[in-house]
Amino acid sequence: MQAAVVLVIEPIFEADFEDCSYGFRPGRSAYQALERIATELKAGKTEVYDADLEGYFDSIPHDKLMKCVRMRVVDGAVLGLIKQWLEAPVVEEIREEGKPDKQPRYKVTRNTKGTPQGGVASPLLANIYLHWFDRVFQSEEGPVKWAKATLIRYADDFVILCRKITPRLERFVSEKIEQWLGLKINRDKTRIYEVKASENGLDFLGYNFSMALAPHGPKRRYWRVAPSKKSVQRENAQLRIMISNRQQHIPVTDLIGQLNLHLRGWKNYYGKWHCGAAMKWINWQVENRLRRHLRRRSQRPWRIPEGSTLQAHLRKLGLVPL
Repeated sequence: MQAAVVLVIEPIFEADFEDCSYGFRPGRSAYQALERIATELKAGKTEVYDADLEGYFDSIPHDKLMKCVRMRVVDGAVLGLIKQWLEAPVVEEIREEGKPDKQPRYKVTRNTKGTPQGGVASPLLANIYLHWFDRVFQSEEGPVKWAKATLIRYADDFVILCRKITPRLERFVSEKIEQWLGLKINRDKTRIYEVKASENGLDFLGYNFSMALAPHGPKRRYWRVAPSKKSVQRENAQLRIMISNRQQHIPVTDLIGQLNLHLRGWKNYYGKWHCGAAMKWINWQVENRLRRHLRRRSQRPWRIPEGSTLQAHLRKLGLVPL
């Protein structure tokens, strides 16, 4: 039912959505948002307001969200369905410690905030609500005019790029997000900084933007767009799980087949722009973890076959490196 409603109402709201919104929209992708950031940085907008909304999907006020929906949808049946999805009861099982055989009790609560988690309609409803922040930001009285600022938003993640983030711009964002929309900015994770002068650069959607020296030719600086450190660390943690002691019951060829599928998915998203160093490091991690894994599987000391190398042997087993 949610999918059917989304198919009907999504084109209606798509006609209103601003170009600065890229998340969960047909014909839009994370790559487009990343390319827009790279373009703005090259244009000199190197000071960034890196925002973080605290529990956005869980904190959208239902009354305000329904008002936003009613601006474009008047059908009572559709409005009733959306309201029911928002207010659907949550049933939690309560078991008493030390009494596993006792009949469990259940606690039923109804939310007054948030969108249906995991629901097909949730991304669209979240975009409908934050669209009004996009609208006032892009308006004649918004920062896009008087501060020459650029807003790039992907669902609840957004950055504002400008030549200078002024106190007036900070107040504008705080007032519209917290007082007008009733959301909360996570002050501990929200940062304002100059990207050129920052050691860590700007992280957004798993990529990192930073100034780097050209490896060859004359010493010049360029904008490097590469997988962020957190993304690489998460990948390393996932590889540790996939090639662990618990996987010794899986045939090696099957394990390597699972790794190939996983690495292909990682490459499909992160294998763009300046990804060579990250991919080389991940290949090294995979090879070394598989070497240790093969040694653990054998009751006798395992060695690379004579006349071969580790890389050649793993490829013979089916490994497709990045």
